[in-house]
Amino acid sequence: MQGNVKVRELLIKTNGKDEFFTEEGCFILEIWNAPEDEEVSIARARVRPGITTVFHRLKGTVERYVIMEGTGLVEVGDLPPTEVVPGDVVIIPRNTPQRITNTGDGDLIFLCICTPRFVPEEYETMGNLPQ
Repeated sequence: MQGNVKVRELLIKTNGKDEFFTEEGCFILEIWNAPEDEEVSIARARVRPGITTVFHRLKGTVERYVIMEGTGLVEVGDLPPTEVVPGDVVIIPRNTPQRITNTGDGDLIFLCICTPRFVPEEYETMGNLPQ
């Protein structure tokens, strides 16, 4: 037992074949999202070149994007669109509209770290809001 989390494995292996396409316009690979660990979930997102995801928000969840590959333009709340490159971390407060555009020639790949963990009931699609 580690904190309030009963650790069932010390190493979690992901399978790229488990990646799925979302209505938001990106591909997601769940790396860690377990009911016994309510505090955090981790996913890998992949956005194809030229694609802008749909505005959405997570009602009760803080999300962080850790940019791994590619370049993009992120929009968070009322802030101006901001360029992101590998190594950047984007912090998205709960209940805040967000979307990202892949501005590069290759895939834009980033980790999505959610606290508490992502659950579908917290997700809300907001469509393409005016800028």
